[in-house]
Order: sequence, then structure tokens, then C-alpha cells
Amino acid sequence: MTWQWKTIIEPFKIKSVEPLGFTVRDERLKVLEQASYNLFKIPASKVLIDLLTDSGTSAMSAEQWAGIMRGDESYAGARSFFVFEKAVQDVTGYKEVIPTHQGRAAERILFSIVGGKGKCIIANSHFDTTRANAEATGAQALDLPIKEALDFEKPGLFKGDMDVLALERNLKEKGQSVSMVIMTVTNNSLGGQPVSMKNMKEVSNICKKYKIPFFIDAARFAENAYFIKLYEKGFENKTPKEIAKEMFSHADGCLMSAKKDALVNIGGFLAMNNTEWAKRAREIEILGEGFPTYGGLAGRDLEAIAQGLKEVLDEEYLNYRLKSVAYLGEGLRKHGVPIVEPPGGHAVYVNAKKFLPSIPVEKLPAQALACALYLEGGIRASEIGSLMFGKHDEKGKFIPASMELVRLAIPRRVYTQSHIDFVIEVFGEVAKKKDLIQGLRILEAPEYLGHFTAKLAPVS
Repeated sequence: MTWQWKTIIEPFKIKSVEPLGFTVRDERLKVLEQASYNLFKIPASKVLIDLLTDSGTSAMSAEQWAGIMRGDESYAGARSFFVFEKAVQDVTGYKEVIPTHQGRAAERILFSIVGGKGKCIIANSHFDTTRANAEATGAQALDLPIKEALDFEKPGLFKGDMDVLALERNLKEKGQSVSMVIMTVTNNSLGGQPVSMKNMKEVSNICKKYKIPFFIDAARFAENAYFIKLYEKGFENKTPKEIAKEMFSHADGCLMSAKKDALVNIGGFLAMNNTEWAKRAREIEILGEGFPTYGGLAGRDLEAIAQGLKEVLDEEYLNYRLKSVAYLGEGLRKHGVPIVEPPGGHAVYVNAKKFLPSIPVEKLPAQALACALYLEGGIRASEIGSLMFGKHDEKGKFIPASMELVRLAIPRRVYTQSHIDFVIEVFGEVAKKKDLIQGLRILEAPEYLGHFTAKLAPVS
């Protein structure tokens, strides 16, 4: 039975704490300047509330820490690997399990097999590292979200779905140049929106028809499963684990950053039933990650992931998780802050293009808003806009992204309601001063994943 009271309480008690990074405004201004207005370059000790990402920032449980102590650090065939393998198989149903040090390593290995020049990889929406790893092989990364996903103001239940008509049209036109279809659950780039089971079945059937491999990017599979339980007919009496297993049953395999819904600070994996692909993946893994029974991880990390995969499917936790995110969204609405509706499973996304209409997209309104939020209250958030997804054409002209969002990603089991109340209060102050926010320009950035290391400066 899930919690029925109005007050959202954390379904855990705190056992260990660490201090927050309190600063004053003048200090934060200097920090921003020294970081070239790139929030990834700000020392964590200078951040009060860190909503940069929910990846690898979870607080682990007592049982996970106990697993840390049980970790077997044997180089090959460690006991901890078999604990990990069994846990992944139990959730996904896939027989081949390949650990990696994090999700992008799983992406790199998978796309080394299916990518390459002339290939196309289709998704409901690729996130930054997924797109970069696909494109680094020479492949095209094509997004096919439903039209409703791009209407940020209109609520909807499953705005993470893939456009099945567009998918079939592209498979007809591109043929075998499409090497894989990936479903990101939840759809991180477009608001953390969930994908329906109905849509996963439809995509699966189309892929089978055209004999195209179908994989799930499962970073937030448990949150997606709980959305299905809450809002999709026929699943209300099923457990999150039962729903998750059904989700995975429609795909040929999955890749996962365990740093999200496995509630750990490092780790990931590939899982599939294709033994030939698994053999090739392990050969690639040995070159860059390590022996296939540790995959760049310590035995203790494998133990923590195995336990986290069990804990994340607890209904009390998932109910608290989704309601906490919705609470932040409601607080921002009260200050007139436009958000992607409805709030997703792991984050609230602010529509910076609408919030700062006076700043043109080429002056990076989402990054400007993220910097303003840090300057005002020491809160660090992530830009999902033209800094992250903007491109340069063949003539060097900058092509902005279609969206300008600021993601407030909530780390799992880390912050309490009072922390979220503080974030809402700071955003209220930013809203009062939004006409004073300056745009930004890019001074330098590498070709791939430039937002991690780019240098920027204010536009006068």
C-alpha cells in the first residue's frame, strides 16, 4: 500500500550526512567567471543544492554499503559478478550480461558493433552521450518523438513515446541502413517523460517486421514502470517488477547507466540474448574496460548495483520519487515559471525559451538561466539546449537546438522537502529579476559533448 497522506515523507531515515557548500553572491560570481560560465567546471564544494544530474549522485542504503564490504575483488570470476549477473537477469530476463564502468561505455561498445558510416540509429530521443557515441562511429542518430512531446505546455500521460508512423516510414525508406532502434525510458531529452507499454509493443512489432534490432536505454526503467502502473490501463494491479520485466520482454536487449535507477555512484551494463553480439562486445570490453566479469568496476560496485536493482522497484520509494518531482514542479508553477508538462520521473525541466523571451536562442537562454540560478542561490542545474545539442553546418554557421531547457535533476534519496522548498524560493527570486539576465556566447568547445568543457562569456 502506498502512502495516502498529503505530506510527502521520505521512505527512509538518514544515517550519514555531509555538509553543504554555503557561499555568498560575490563569491559565486567569481566562481562563475573562473569556470567560464560552465557549471560543469564549478567545484562541488561551491554548490549548495546540486541538481546538475541524477546520475551517480544517489545516496546508497545500509544494505548497499554492506554489499560494498562483501565485494569480491578477484580479477576474474569474482563471486560478486555472479551476484550482479543474477540480479540483472532477474529484472531484464536477458541471459548475456556485460558489466561496464558506466552507461556511455555500454553505448560505445554497442555502437562499435552496430554503428558505422552509412548506418542510422533511431530513438524516441537520444540523450547527449548516446548521440555522441553513435555519431562518433559515423552513424546518423535520428530522433522520432511523438509531436505532443514538443508541445512543452500541454500535459500528457506518455509524451516519451516514439512516433510509430514515422518509424515505419523511415524503415521503409532507409532499409537495412537502420542498424538499431533504441527506446529511452524515460525520455530524458524531452522532459523525462515516460513511454507507454502500448508504444513499446508497437515499436517492437515494427522492428520485428523489418528485422531491425530493438534495444531499451534503461537508465530510468523503474520510474517508467511506475508511470505505467499509475496511468496505463491493465497495469494498475501489477508490481513495478512485473511491469519492468514485460517492458524488457519486448526488446532484444538493453543498455543501462546503473548510476540512475540502480541507485549507485558508478556502473552500467549491456544485456541481451544475442550470443554472437555478446561475444563481440566482450572482445571490445577487454580492450577498453577490463575483463568481462568486472568490466571496469570493483567487485564492491557490482554488489551495490545488484542490491540497488532490488531496492529501486519498491513501490513506496517510487511513489515518493515521483511525488517529490511533482512537488517541485508545482512550486515553480506558482512563481509563474514555465515547465515541461507534466513533470517527469527524475527532474523538472524549465522552458528557458519562454521564461527569457528577450534572449535569442543563439545567445543560449537556457545556459544563461542556469548560471543565474547558481548566482542567485548556489543551485547548480543542467542546460539542455543549444550548448548541448547545437551544431555547426558545413560553412561553420551555428544551428541552435529546437529547445532551450534547464533540467533540475533530483538526486535519489539525497535531498529533503526543505531543500526542494529552498529551490522553489530561489527560483521565485530569479523570476523577479529575469529581465537582468544576460545571454552568453561560446568562446570554445570541442566537437563532441562540448557542453562538458566549453568556455563561455556574457554577451553585453
